[in-house]
Order: sequence, then structure tokens, then C-alpha cells
Amino acid sequence: MKNRYIFCALFAALIAVSNFFQIPVGPIPIVLKNMFVVLAGTVLGSFYGGIALLIFIAAGLIGIPVFVIPGGFGVFSTPLAGYIIGYFVAALAAGLIVGLPKVSEKKLKPIPVIRVCTASFLGFALILLCGALYMMVLRDMSFAAALTAGVLPFIAADAIKLVISIPLAIALRPIAAKYIN
Repeated sequence: MKNRYIFCALFAALIAVSNFFQIPVGPIPIVLKNMFVVLAGTVLGSFYGGIALLIFIAAGLIGIPVFVIPGGFGVFSTPLAGYIIGYFVAALAAGLIVGLPKVSEKKLKPIPVIRVCTASFLGFALILLCGALYMMVLRDMSFAAALTAGVLPFIAADAIKLVISIPLAIALRPIAAKYIN
């Protein structure tokens, strides 16, 4: 039982540490963080991936510097808040698609691989969509303008992270299954 929450804390820490790898692109930089968010859901499943994100978000809201801008509740007055909400949604959705990891996933079978691919793609898409929707409301923008500002700059980098995250998730799921099931 304890191991499950250790994995949640580990993923929360990975997400936080990934904050230090940034490429500045406008008000929201390109970060590795969303790759670890999606991995939290695809490796740990919905419930434990969600807990990892709650730990990460709570740390940022109490002021621990885990967000790309100074934390605290003031983050909700910035476009970053939409992506943070998207992190939680993405981990839950990706985890729902793949379910809890199983040791039997060591053998590559088409259905689990398709689930991981689908979950990963959806996770990245939800992060960007939540970011754009929040930006649209916060800045009183049209949906097209929010997509242009909040999605387009990140598509190429997220596509690369998506390609990297899929084999990582496939490799890590059976390892995590030993400890969280």
C-alpha cells in the first residue's frame, strides 16, 4: 500500500524537477513537465496519476517553486493556470484509458500499446486544450486566437515528447505494476 503513494510522490517530484528544463516561448515556456504529467497517468493509472498531480499542484499552490512562474494562488490570474488544470485532467484521462499497470504487460501486445498511444495523445491534447480554453476566458480571446497563442507554439515540441513518452510508458508500466498492485 505504501509503495503506491511513494510512486505518486516520485512522479510529483519528477514533474516538479522537470520545471528546470525550459525553452522560453512567450508567456508560457516549453517544458518537459507535460511529458511527466502524461507519464504519471499512463504509468500509474488514473487514481494514482491523479494523486501525483494533486501533490504537485498543492506544492505549487502553497508556494513551493514547482510552476514555471512564481506559485501560490496568484497563478490562477495567469494563462498557466489552464495548463495546470489540464495537467490534472490529462493524468486522469490517460490513466482511465490505460487502467492500472499489469506485470503481464512485459509482453508487447497490440491492444495495450494502442491504449498507451491513445492515452498519451489524449493527455497532451487535453493539456493544450485546457490551456487554450483558460486563456480564452482569462484574456477574453476568441477560440481561434487562444489556439494560436496557447496551442500552436507547443505542437512540435509536444509531438516529440509524445513520441518519447510512449515507449517510456510501455517500459515502465510492468515495473510499476510490481509495486502498486
